[in-house]
Amino acid sequence: MLCFGGLVKTNGDANSLGRRRESMPPAAGLFRAARSEKGPGPYFGYAKSKENAITTTSLSAAPPRRRLPSLNWSHIIWWSIIQGGVVLAPFTFSWSGLLICGVLYALAGFGITMGYHRLLTHRSFRTPRVVEYILTVLGCLASQGGPSRWVAVHRMHHQHSDKDDDPHSPRHGIWWAHLLWWMPHVPAVDDPANYGRYVTDMTSDPVHRFLDRFHMAPVLALAGLLFLSGQLWGGVGLSWLVWGMFVRTALLYHATWLVNSATHVWGYRSHETRDRSTNLWWVALVSLGEGWHNNHHAFPRSARHGLRWWELDVTYVLIRLLGLVGLAKQIQLPAKRGPKAAETAPA
Repeated sequence: MLCFGGLVKTNGDANSLGRRRESMPPAAGLFRAARSEKGPGPYFGYAKSKENAITTTSLSAAPPRRRLPSLNWSHIIWWSIIQGGVVLAPFTFSWSGLLICGVLYALAGFGITMGYHRLLTHRSFRTPRVVEYILTVLGCLASQGGPSRWVAVHRMHHQHSDKDDDPHSPRHGIWWAHLLWWMPHVPAVDDPANYGRYVTDMTSDPVHRFLDRFHMAPVLALAGLLFLSGQLWGGVGLSWLVWGMFVRTALLYHATWLVNSATHVWGYRSHETRDRSTNLWWVALVSLGEGWHNNHHAFPRSARHGLRWWELDVTYVLIRLLGLVGLAKQIQLPAKRGPKAAETAPA
């Protein structure tokens, strides 16, 4: 779903995509083809040209004999390494390790919420390029993939929210939305030749291309730095590695995935959107403000997700602080609030 309505300084529209229905396996994420003569407009920053039209590529027609989809083994192996490291947590606990875990959770978390999501995906505010690149590197530390694919998948989610082409809708099961969706290899969301059309604004930037290609380099460098620093600090290198890398990454994984799963199942709705998004306070707490998901789907370009005084959104608070020192400008906000505000927003 694409929503623009009610946003200050936003007058773009969203063009619907024509679809070609094909037979598809019952598993979610095996997408139907979608064609468009135009991009979805300035909301995503695409040029409105036929050459840059968005096309979502589906899997080829299923053969007579049903086959299991191929898997993203690199993702699965890395996730397994993280989970294996978490097993060591009770045996390597230290107070300094716990502190490192909390600090890096916040830094990498803001890299996702403020960097990957609100800045790169929705352009909810503007910031100097150097700040944008720093936020992108912090997002890389979350080990949730390169920025281009992350942004492309999230833009797909907004275009097709809770429909067949949504990469992670709970319509196909809450565990699919939370965890299983990224395990099968789906060309539409895993092949750069396909998802690259959603992120032409990023692939045109050589620095973003470099960070996307080497997004694991900061992660591995941090792991080595944690171990060496911990050893020099007092022989707690393994503790800092386990808690600052494995435990922190696993916790942040689930905080992000809860936005995909829990906030499309439980919670309350403040706005009539064309999906099942909800607001869920406890997800907002662990995800640094991302849990006010119904508000976000009603006003996707808004930098502020918590719209009521008691809907705490620490990511927005940090954006405002950056604004006070001149590092965040053109901060987008809803022009009006209320349960009817989203009904006139184009999808």
